[in-house]
Amino acid sequence: MKKGSIYSWLLFILILLLWEMLAKQMSELVLPAPSVVVTTLIEGLTSGYYTPHILRTSLEIVIGLFLGSLLGILTGILMGEVEFIRKLLFPYVIASQAVPKLALAPLFILWFGFGMTSKVVITALICFFPLMENTVTAIQYTDPKKVELFRVLGANRWQTLFKLKIPAGLPSIMAGFRVAVVLAVVGAVVGEFIGGSEGLGALIIASQGMMDTPLMFSVLILITILGTVLYQLIYFIERHLFKYRNH
Repeated sequence: MKKGSIYSWLLFILILLLWEMLAKQMSELVLPAPSVVVTTLIEGLTSGYYTPHILRTSLEIVIGLFLGSLLGILTGILMGEVEFIRKLLFPYVIASQAVPKLALAPLFILWFGFGMTSKVVITALICFFPLMENTVTAIQYTDPKKVELFRVLGANRWQTLFKLKIPAGLPSIMAGFRVAVVLAVVGAVVGEFIGGSEGLGALIIASQGMMDTPLMFSVLILITILGTVLYQLIYFIERHLFKYRNH
């Protein structure tokens, strides 16, 4: 194990110890001890209480991430390649991102109902911008010398795009994808905050209504684990993708 990983685990243990000591000085309603939270978490997992909520939130994240990322990459390619489209759409894209999605959530629920669709739309919109912005940057800032070389060799616009610009910009696009994964978790949970009877976000609201703080903390841990696992999965895919490209 690397030295940095050891220090990271030591810091984690120190935080848990400080949390446990601090919790003993407070009411469980205000700050439950880690031992209480872990017990609640294990009981919920073993009984299957969390299962439908985890599946619902995970499905919203995956669908929203897929749709938002696909739209973001396609829009980014178009805006990066065609200056007219970039100048036409960019002000509207920026304006749409300036509005907090939490403020739009009630409107989406009014339009799409309290089901999964409204949460998927919110998640997709939050994921859209990082992919779009990074893709535009990747396409625009391709090495001009390499672009000129492709032109000299007789490559057309599509060949230059798919054989040079997109492969060269893949690190930037994947960086945007890693950001989008984390934001997808936020989008799904925020959507469930506003309206939903199922999902980890809805479970947090329910625990708040029941004044069950250990349950709330345990759900927060589940959300953290879910986001971390998804991020690490994308990082794993990215690392192996670049390893394959380098061989």
